[in-house]
Amino acid sequence: MELGAGVPWAALLDDAARVLARGGVVAYPSETVWGLAALPDAAEALFVAKGRDGGKPVQASFVSLAFARAFVHPDAAFDVLAAFLPGPLTLVTGAAAGCPASLAPGGQVGVRVPDHPVALALLERAGGVLATTSCNPSGQVAALTEAQARAMGLADLVLPD
Repeated sequence: MELGAGVPWAALLDDAARVLARGGVVAYPSETVWGLAALPDAAEALFVAKGRDGGKPVQASFVSLAFARAFVHPDAAFDVLAAFLPGPLTLVTGAAAGCPASLAPGGQVGVRVPDHPVALALLERAGGVLATTSCNPSGQVAALTEAQARAMGLADLVLPD
């Protein structure tokens, strides 16, 4: 899959990078539901946006399996991840010592490598890893369309599909 034609992707992704850099939240499409993303050191913004208890973990989305490897321990877990990712699921495994605490509460990390061009472009522009969660107020149904993601008003910026 490629980024859609006729959309000013470079400018939109630059805008998204600026929003993330200032601690903001970006909504983006994925191969399942719409997601919300923040830089790992700003993961708290996801809880605030969703009205969610900070005790619930978020997933770590990575631009590639190779990039995720530095965040995963033990190495044997990487073989399991490689069998299923990239794709539309999150696998929980042990976190490596260098994994940010915001992504690894209790020493566990939920690893996701999406297979959607917009999600991957956002991850690439953001440096390879983002704290992510579904685009919905806590306890409600997740957004399935760009219009739903926009109507929820949870993000500082909504990328198109």
